[in-house]
Amino acid sequence: MNIWDADAFRLSPVAEAIGPFCTHGFLEVVSAHDSGEPLPVVSDDAFLALRRVGGEICFAGDADVTDYHTPFGEGAEDLIARFAHESLGGSRLVLDSLPEEAAKPLVAGLTAAGCSVSTRIHEVTAVLDLPDTFDDYLTAIGKKERHELRRKRRRYERLVAPIDHVTFRGSDWAMDEFVRLHRLSEGEKGRFMSEDRADFFRSLFGLEGWRLDALMVSDGCAAMVFGYSDPSGYYLYNSAFDPEHSEGSPGVVLLGSMIEQAIAEGMPRFDFLKGDEGYKFRLGARRRPLLVIEAVGP
Repeated sequence: MNIWDADAFRLSPVAEAIGPFCTHGFLEVVSAHDSGEPLPVVSDDAFLALRRVGGEICFAGDADVTDYHTPFGEGAEDLIARFAHESLGGSRLVLDSLPEEAAKPLVAGLTAAGCSVSTRIHEVTAVLDLPDTFDDYLTAIGKKERHELRRKRRRYERLVAPIDHVTFRGSDWAMDEFVRLHRLSEGEKGRFMSEDRADFFRSLFGLEGWRLDALMVSDGCAAMVFGYSDPSGYYLYNSAFDPEHSEGSPGVVLLGSMIEQAIAEGMPRFDFLKGDEGYKFRLGARRRPLLVIEAVGP
């Protein structure tokens, strides 16, 4: 039985621009791979998607697969206060991946309940606010990065193939190709795509909004990006490329094409999600801090 009541997701999330991570479909998929016991906490005007793992209570969705968490509804402060007072007991509460606006009512409610509460920034996401035109974007990133983006595109076309950017939705072939490219990687990334993780990605790909973008070549794809888009923007969840074409920088070339496409479609932002890798900021992103709240019951 699905533990997540779809009606609870009609409440508005406290944080905006958080992509798929607090949708009913994502939590249903991620919970099948979570450790611990689902613990939905619901009132008429608020909802918290929690789980219990031993003596710790945290959000559904591990921090390494869930880039944003948030409470839902205007009554989030009262709901977490009541939960802490009635049910927290000796458990430790650890709520991660919270944008600042999502953390505020939770801290207030836990404090009002008499909990010992601490907060800290534990991660950042990298968010690119998109201008009206791609020319405006190229101007904004500066001469050096603009030149580099154009140089890599020309080099890709010379060494690999003409730019052929295709977006796939619900294609079994595209998902198989993404898994294949992942497994061509060296080291930890090459070991990342286990059968369990492949099943996880396949389940997400079957949900509305999820997509695979690819640079096509004659024998498959030079690079692929797995992500999600909705009216709030595009969210880049994972990527892979064929090492055979590494001299052509296919990953960067694909990102440039995707940013251009997102601007043409009128999207307000391009979210690279968690991680402070330098390329994200060279491409114009800003940091969005994420907080973790740790609390012990009264």
